[in-house]
Parts: sequence; C-alpha cells; structure tokens
Amino acid sequence: MKLSAFKFELPQDRIAKYPAENRDESRMLVLHRDTGEIEHKVFKDIVDYFDEGDVMVNNDTKVFPARLYGQKEKTGAQIEVFLLRELNQEMHLWDVLVDPARKIRVGNKLYFGEGELVAEVIDNTTSRGRTIRFLFDGTDEEFYKTIDTLGETPLPRTIPRDTEPEDRERFQTIYAKHVGAVAAPVAGLHFTMQVLKRLEIKGIDVTPITLHIGLGTFRPVDVEDLTKHKMDSENYSIGEPTAQLVNRALDEKKRVVSIGTTSMRALESSVSAGGRLKANSAWTDKFIFPPYEFKICNALVTNFHLPESTLLMQAAAFGGYENVMKAYKEAIKEKYRFFSYGDAMLII
Repeated sequence: MKLSAFKFELPQDRIAKYPAENRDESRMLVLHRDTGEIEHKVFKDIVDYFDEGDVMVNNDTKVFPARLYGQKEKTGAQIEVFLLRELNQEMHLWDVLVDPARKIRVGNKLYFGEGELVAEVIDNTTSRGRTIRFLFDGTDEEFYKTIDTLGETPLPRTIPRDTEPEDRERFQTIYAKHVGAVAAPVAGLHFTMQVLKRLEIKGIDVTPITLHIGLGTFRPVDVEDLTKHKMDSENYSIGEPTAQLVNRALDEKKRVVSIGTTSMRALESSVSAGGRLKANSAWTDKFIFPPYEFKICNALVTNFHLPESTLLMQAAAFGGYENVMKAYKEAIKEKYRFFSYGDAMLII
C-alpha cells in the first residue's frame, strides 16, 4: 500500500492533552473485523468480550525519564539531550538525540543539574544523533538514580503541552516492570487493578512480553512506497510461560489478545515454522502494514493513532484497511480522543 492511503484530517483538538481521570473509564470503540460493526463502550467493558481460556499479552516495559536538560561547557548554552539507549553499561555510553544539534560537537562537555552529571560527546551518529559518555564515579545504582532525579518524563512532543509531575505516574502502565522504554505502550495505560482482577476471576490469563519502545515507533514515514520504509530495531523478550499460555490458547481455538501494537510486533516476530509462538530474546525491525497474515494474534487493543503513522498501518493490517479507516472517521465524528493519552480501540 501507499503512504497517502493513511492520510486523514485530524483536528488538533482531538489529540488528548491529558489522560482520562480514571484509567479504565477511557472510551473504547469496538470494531468487529468480520462485519465492520462498530460499538461504543468504555474501557472497563473489555472484560465482557472475552471468556475463560483466552489470553491477553501485555508489554511490561517501563518508561524511564529519558529527557535531560543541561548546559554546554564554557558557553552555558541550554541543551536538550534525549536518551535513546544505553550502549555500554560499564562505560556509561549512550546513544542520544541532542537539540539544538548544530551547537553540539565531538569533544564538548555537557553539564546537568548542579553538575551532578557530566557527559562528553564522543561521536556523531546522525544529524541530531550523538554518542555520549557520562563521566560518573559512583555505582550503577547511583548513576541510574541520578538520571531518574534529573530526567523528565519523555512525553511525546505531539502532545501540545509541557510535561507535568503527574505524567511520571500516568505515562506508565500499572504493570510496568523492566526499565528501557522511551515511550509507554499506550494501549496498556487503560488497565487498572480492578480490570485485571475481573479478568482473573473470569479465567482470562494476562501474561507479559517485554519490548523496549524506542523513538523509531514514532518516526515519520517519508516514502510513498511502504515497502521501502525501514523500522528502527527494538529489543524484545518473550518468556517460556507466555509462549506456553499463548500456544495452549491457539491449540484450543481461544482468543489471543495483543495489548498494543508493540506486543503484537514482538509476538509476530517470534513465530515457529509450525505457526506457534517461540520463547525468544532478540531485536526486531518488523514493519507490519496491509496486507499481512497474522500468525498469533486474533484480537487487538490499541489507541487511536496519528495520520500516516506506522501504528495506524499496523492496526489497519489487523482490522482491515476499509474497516479501520471507517472506524477512525466515526471516532473523529464522535469526538474520541487520539494519541498516547487518548481513548482505546478493541478490534475483534
């Protein structure tokens, strides 16, 4: 398919500035992909759509405060450093984005806070990308605590407001466990302990995978021919207990529900020759867009995504292009809230 097929008019006021007051009271549009039927619900109604033996797979990655503000040595110029990934733990070597990039050259030193953290730029990677080394003498635990103290929650710039203290808790799923993401797996933001308990009582298994979301998830597609778009690689891990639960559900013709497009990418990146899920730890740059034959998932929970985004393309691959674009048109008309803090969509 072509990039232009995923273009639509999204009014700016449809992008949610804040999350719903209660996580599980976000609105939820339910799309039946076999008929195209649409229902309007709230998220906590999700329990009604699944039965004993069904399996939900969530992404338990944990967002860290990846946005740092510092000063350049000598000039004192204000610099934003966005931590993408740790390259070498022992050397405190990180892959980062800097802004304004034109001011940051190899050899520059950057100071954060009151000098608690100092970094040296050691390489250029892309126009805005740099490799930096933090000059830190303490323990690893002290280093990460310093990052946690000085860093800011990496709320996407598309959300039209400044980051606030409450975002540290709300831009995180309640089951977040493994630190490594620079963005939340947003479909999971709607879950509460009450919803999880109701799923458990009904006999629905909720099981984790981990995929550390990078900024590449939000990188704009700049080619009309989607086959030429290259996704950034992201690290994922699928444990044996999750593989066993998912495969049992597939054998018994039960639902396997992916909570978010990130969970789905991990699941679809680790399929055996026999069409079953493999326990695995690896990197994936899998790009899912229509047409695509899904091997593992037969239901998807996702948010409403931005025009021409890879996340919308993946949802359309799963729900059917015509169905999903019609549902988006309906969502805009019905004033659903879009993007990271927006409402949910269940495709079954």
